[in-house]
Amino acid sequence: MRPQGCEPETLRALAEMPFLDRVDLVAVTGRSKGAVYEAVDRLEGGSLVTAVPYATDILPQTLRYYLSAAGMRHLAEQENTSLDELVRDHPIAARWRRILMERMDALAAIYRLAAAIASVAYPVRFHWYRGIPLDAAVELPGGRTVGIIRQGHTADRSPFSRRLWRMRQGHLPGVVLALMADDVRLRHARRSLMGADAPFYLAREREAVAASPDDPVWIPPAVNAQIELRSILDRIEEGSTLPEEDGLRHVSLPAELAVEGPGWNIPDHLLPATLRAAEKRALDLIFDWPWIALTDLAGLMNVSVPRASQIVAPLEGFRLVFRPTDAARRLTLTDRALALLARRDRTSLAMAKSRWSASPLFPGTPLDWENVTGARSRQLLRNLQHSAAVHVFLAAMTVQADLMEWEVVQVDPPRRASRHFRYEEGQRSVNPDAFGVLRKGETVLPFFLEWERRAVRPSTMSARLAPYLRYYSSHRPTDDHGTRPSVLVVFDDETAHTHFLRVAREEMQAKGVDVPLWISHASAIEKLGPLGRAWRTPNEWESPKALLPQ
Repeated sequence: MRPQGCEPETLRALAEMPFLDRVDLVAVTGRSKGAVYEAVDRLEGGSLVTAVPYATDILPQTLRYYLSAAGMRHLAEQENTSLDELVRDHPIAARWRRILMERMDALAAIYRLAAAIASVAYPVRFHWYRGIPLDAAVELPGGRTVGIIRQGHTADRSPFSRRLWRMRQGHLPGVVLALMADDVRLRHARRSLMGADAPFYLAREREAVAASPDDPVWIPPAVNAQIELRSILDRIEEGSTLPEEDGLRHVSLPAELAVEGPGWNIPDHLLPATLRAAEKRALDLIFDWPWIALTDLAGLMNVSVPRASQIVAPLEGFRLVFRPTDAARRLTLTDRALALLARRDRTSLAMAKSRWSASPLFPGTPLDWENVTGARSRQLLRNLQHSAAVHVFLAAMTVQADLMEWEVVQVDPPRRASRHFRYEEGQRSVNPDAFGVLRKGETVLPFFLEWERRAVRPSTMSARLAPYLRYYSSHRPTDDHGTRPSVLVVFDDETAHTHFLRVAREEMQAKGVDVPLWISHASAIEKLGPLGRAWRTPNEWESPKALLPQ
C-alpha cells in the first residue's frame, strides 16, 4: 500500500501516541478532519492500523487506533530504519502496549489535553513515562515543554502529595498541568504546591477534557484565579528541559489484540478497553463503598435495580465483583479489580490489597468479618449495619435530588471525607462517614455526614461534636471547600436526636463556635427523604426544615 495524503503523518502519530482516536489525531497531525478520517479508513482497510472500542463517563464512545505489526513494518520502511529501532524508540513494544492499555482511562484524558495543546502550539512531540511521577510530557516549538500529571479516582491525597514532592526534586518542565479528580483534592494539591520551582496549574479532569484552549479552567496554586490554556502556553519560557527515564531493557513486538473466550479469560490489560462506561462507574462506586447492596448501588448510579443488575452481571463474569452469600450477597471487589484500578491510577496494589481485599483468610470457611484479608474491608463488614445505613442514605439522597432537579456531584467515602488540620500546635482531624456536594445551577452545597448509633449519652455526644468545634473554629473549612460545609448528623433513635440538639447548642455557646449542624433521625429520613423537612438545627430546633433552599 502506497502512502497517500496524510497517511504518513497518521502512522507517525500512532507510533508516538498509540490509541489516539480520530478527533485527537486531527489536532496532533495538524491536518483537516476530512483528510485524517479518510487516511484512517485507508490505513485500517490496508490492515496497517487496528482499533479498539473505548468509553468513560467523561468521554463518549469512540474507537482508539494503534499500529498493527504490518503497520510497524510499513512505518519502519518509510522512516528508513529497522523495525527493532522503531520499536525501541517509540512506545509500541509489547510492554508499552500493556502499560498504556492498563492506563487507558488516564490515556484518554491526557490525549484530549495534548490535542488541545497541539491546537494552540503546533507541531508538538509527545512523551509517555512509565515510572517517574509525571505521566506524560509535550514538547512545543521553541524548546518549550509541558508536563502532565493525573490523579486518578482511587488515588488518596497523601500518596499523590508524595508523588508531587518527588516530581519537584528532579528536572521540571516549563509548566506542569495537573488533572485532578475533584475540588477537594484539587485544593489539597494546591497547598502542597505552594512555592514550587516550576509553574503548576490544576484543573478538574472532567472540565479540562471538555474545555477549549480559551476556557478558563486552570488554577495556579497561589492565586484564586482561573486561567485559559492558551495563556498558560504563552507564558512558558524557552529552553526548559524534560525529565529523562531509562528505556526498556528488552523490547519485543506485541501480539495482535484478540478478545476470545469467557470474560474471566480476558487478559487483565484488555479490561479497560472491554468494560463499558457504566461498568467502570460501578467499579469505582463499589471500590468507594465495599459491601454495598445492589439496591443502594442502583440509587447511587440513579438507575433502576434491574438496570444495575445488568451492569453488575458482566463485572461478575469478568471476576471483578462478587457477592458472597455469607455476607448477605453484598457487592465488593475482587483482587483482580483492585489490581485493575491500582494500575489505572498508578497507586500501590500491595496497599490496596492490604486495605480492601475481600479474599478469605481461611479459604473454604464461611466469609465473615473475621475471615476477610483487607483490614478496612474487614472493619466495614464487622460494622455492616452502620455501613448499610450510610449507603441507604446516600442512595436515597441521589434519587431524591434528581427528582428535585438537583445533582449529587460528589460523594466521598470516609477515607476521602476526612480532613486533617492544625489546632493549638497539634494535628487534629474530623472523620465523617461521608462527604458530598449537591449542586443546582450555580448553587453548591457541600456537606459532611455523620450517622450516629453509639452517641446516646451527653458525654459521648460532646466527644463526637468536639472535632467539628475545633475544625470550624479555624479557617480550614473555607480553605478546603470555598465555603463552610453543612454537617448532617443522623441518629438511629429519635430521643437521642432531641438530646443532641440541646448538647450541641450548649457546646457551641460555651466555645463561641458556630457549626452549621443539621440534625435528624432515621425514621424521619425514611419517611421524608434526606432532602425533605426532616432536619432541625440547634438554634432553631422547634420546627423541622428542608435541607435545600426553597
